[in-house]
Amino acid sequence: MSESPRFDRGHTDDLMTFLAASPTPYHAVANSAERLEKAGFRQVAETDAWDGTTGGRYVLRGGAIIAWYVPEGAAPHTPFRIVGAHTDSPNLRVKPRPDTGAHGFRQVAVEIYGGPLMNSWLDRDLGLAGRLSLRDGSTRLVDVHRPLLRVPQLAIHLDRSVSSDGLKLDKQRHLQPIWGLGDDVRDGGLIAFLEQEAGLPAGSVTGWDLMTYAVEPPAYLGRDQELLAGPRMDNLLSVHAGTAALAAVAAGGAEPAYIPVLAAFDHEETGSQSDTGADGPLLGTVLERSVLARGGSYEDRARAFAGTVCLSSDTGHAVHPNYAERHDPTHHPRVNGGPILKVNVNNRYATDGSGRALFAAACERAGVPFQTFVSNNSMPCGTTIGPITAARHGIRTVDIGAAILSMHSARELCGTDDPFLLANALVAFLEG
Repeated sequence: MSESPRFDRGHTDDLMTFLAASPTPYHAVANSAERLEKAGFRQVAETDAWDGTTGGRYVLRGGAIIAWYVPEGAAPHTPFRIVGAHTDSPNLRVKPRPDTGAHGFRQVAVEIYGGPLMNSWLDRDLGLAGRLSLRDGSTRLVDVHRPLLRVPQLAIHLDRSVSSDGLKLDKQRHLQPIWGLGDDVRDGGLIAFLEQEAGLPAGSVTGWDLMTYAVEPPAYLGRDQELLAGPRMDNLLSVHAGTAALAAVAAGGAEPAYIPVLAAFDHEETGSQSDTGADGPLLGTVLERSVLARGGSYEDRARAFAGTVCLSSDTGHAVHPNYAERHDPTHHPRVNGGPILKVNVNNRYATDGSGRALFAAACERAGVPFQTFVSNNSMPCGTTIGPITAARHGIRTVDIGAAILSMHSARELCGTDDPFLLANALVAFLEG
């Protein structure tokens, strides 16, 4: 371990700012783009012709961002080094007809997105944020960052069995938040309210992608503040680290031997099958256009992809002190132990032995320790964008991430060192 880390505790402080400012995938990619702009990157439109000149560029599409930096003298067949991540998190999302209510309460109709720990959304002060689509074809981000909604839990006096049988929630009946009082529930009330919040004319919003979020800010936790509690670490922790790493490599002076890329996709939590998901064509299209813009041919594209490696960076499970039997007995990743290498022989993760060696070398160059995660044989294993990226594009892929607790909760938990350790490892990987 020869190099000193490039990022320190200040990176974790900045992560807290990023999490608080990114309640939705649309806000997350906007914030990532703003940081890249400050590092000299510029946005390119997919509908424009691209050039192959040196420098940083990025494409925004919905809740996804693909950013890359072309070094001086890069050949058309120069391989890519990709950090892959996702911008979405499980939550409660607003339905097309949101205005509802009963028994004197005004409520908002919501649908379950992904696989949230539903009990974690009860009795929390919730804000509302997302993307508004306007009559003129434009979009506007909106964020009501204050206690606006709440899903109240039933009092124990009315359900004594909860102590013995556990909490049982009906996804349709028990998770509709309240946001006011009144019996006159009219269609359009919520959207009219959001038009006012966003300073838009009445009737200008014709479409919306809205979601709830817990407004409690990220916070350091514990006697020595060794832990960080906050929302959407799965997987904005990786989006933030990838953005910081790409900006650092672009500004580092020494030209990398690869073209470094950040690919942050939407809809991972629901299978990635969308035009902004990892199972869509976005990444492959951007990489291929980059090759062609530098005068490359199909042969150059094939050579570039053959030498490309992707680190699929997503959060993973730290060993839980109250449920250690749920983990593999010989693999107990700990918070603040460095990033984890995820392995599954059934290809739920894309890591193989050569990928392990590649990641180990990057961590050694960065002076960063790493750990290994494998599922208990008796437990089903989750998956990531890693196998999707490998299969769709024929790109060698390695699955990694930071170890957290309470994954898919409205509020998750990680170690304060792990975010900057991950970012340091990503810098070493992107530099090659």
